[in-house]
Amino acid sequence: MPNVSIIIPVKPGGAVKALENLREISWPAGSFEVLIAEGSCPSRQRNHAAKCASGEILYFLDDDSQVVPEFLQTAVSHYGDPAIAAVGGPSLTPATDTPLQQAFGLALASPFGGGAVRNRYRQSGSVRDAGDNELILCNLSFRRQVFLDLAGFDERLYPNEENALMSRLQQSGWRMIHDPALAVKRSQRQTWRAFVRQFFTYGRGRAEQTLLYGGGGLTTFVPSLFLLYLCTLPLIHNPVYSLPLLCYAILALIFASMAAASSGRLWALPRLLLVFPALHLTYGAGMLLGLVAPRFRNKAPNPGEVTLIRVKEPGGAWLDRGQGH
Repeated sequence: MPNVSIIIPVKPGGAVKALENLREISWPAGSFEVLIAEGSCPSRQRNHAAKCASGEILYFLDDDSQVVPEFLQTAVSHYGDPAIAAVGGPSLTPATDTPLQQAFGLALASPFGGGAVRNRYRQSGSVRDAGDNELILCNLSFRRQVFLDLAGFDERLYPNEENALMSRLQQSGWRMIHDPALAVKRSQRQTWRAFVRQFFTYGRGRAEQTLLYGGGGLTTFVPSLFLLYLCTLPLIHNPVYSLPLLCYAILALIFASMAAASSGRLWALPRLLLVFPALHLTYGAGMLLGLVAPRFRNKAPNPGEVTLIRVKEPGGAWLDRGQGH
């Protein structure tokens, strides 16, 4: 049974809700530790904690990832195959979230909203080999030695540092596993403003990853192309030129109806008709900005200090948050 290091990045002084469920996990006390890395650069925080970790497996959670008691058994069972370097599962929207948050979650799990990454936000299918489109960093584990051998996360990137690493893993011949049973629950953003900011940042991160590592097919740029199309729409007075917008509106209505009906949340339909374009356009805007003004050009090599807090030593007792430096 391998030792596991659970790593959680957090802003200085931030709350770590994930600890509540971690106290209840069914895993031998001497076989895991919890490391909280405080700082202002999550990719660097995770790298710093990984270097200090004692476990053979690194399990990355976010500060609000709510795990089930048996999650470590589920994840570690896959590492019996020496060809597997990463194992993860989806991030699900809790039933206790507000109607607006539920609508965000439904949109992300929809083919129209989440697209190729929708399986990050829903439990679907069975255990399978996966790429970075199905794995999400709030619920993702790696073999520590492989992680370190590939230099961990690129600290110039946030978000998308995990996507770049997983791309390097696949290029090196390693396998990655998506297990739908290995799910955590995380609340969606609470406001429209936070949701828009989130997907603007996601789009910018994807663009910066593309500039650094290449890849990304035409579908990656569809939201940006659609945004540029909308900007030119008032300048071209031709009914035919409006057809793509009409097609988009029809597709949005169809997929919003399907998502609302299949989930039994018909009340979400009006919100979904707003969430879809908000998601697509802000992601597209973020990508455009990331392409023309990537942040990594202006980043210092070591942005911000990292404070590492060991909340639970292998075989030791739980410590209160903020102790155990």
